[in-house]
Amino acid sequence: MTKCIRFLLADDDADDVSIFKEVLQEVSPSANFMAAADGQEALEILKHQQTNFPDIIFLALTMPRMSGKECLTALKSDAQLQRIPVIMYTTSSQSKDIEETMQKGALCFITKPSSVNELKTILSSISQNVHGNLERCLRTLSDTSNTFIVC
Repeated sequence: MTKCIRFLLADDDADDVSIFKEVLQEVSPSANFMAAADGQEALEILKHQQTNFPDIIFLALTMPRMSGKECLTALKSDAQLQRIPVIMYTTSSQSKDIEETMQKGALCFITKPSSVNELKTILSSISQNVHGNLERCLRTLSDTSNTFIVC
């Protein structure tokens, strides 16, 4: 029996959220998907989860109310939430953003893919490895993907 994988995406771009959700449902139909429009809403969702936390969190960098960087800092300073892997999922590929988020505890930095097929490949691999060797999976994706991925 496959364990249900729980994803949380914090992104203020409704189109990107919709595409992410559709692709995730296609590659992992049993996945549980939660979305937040900004970092503050993501933290509010997590506070209401109590123990049923997501297996992985994707954070956009630039969002209203609370940015991805601010949310990442809050996540990594919370004893209950700090173990959840966080992937920065953004349009940026600025070295300053990469360095800063990796230092704050992000597992990986992924620039949003330019094609749905590329997103399918990424989400499929992550879904299959979120409870296994996620870091190795992400390193393999960074070597083989056309998408900009830094781990």
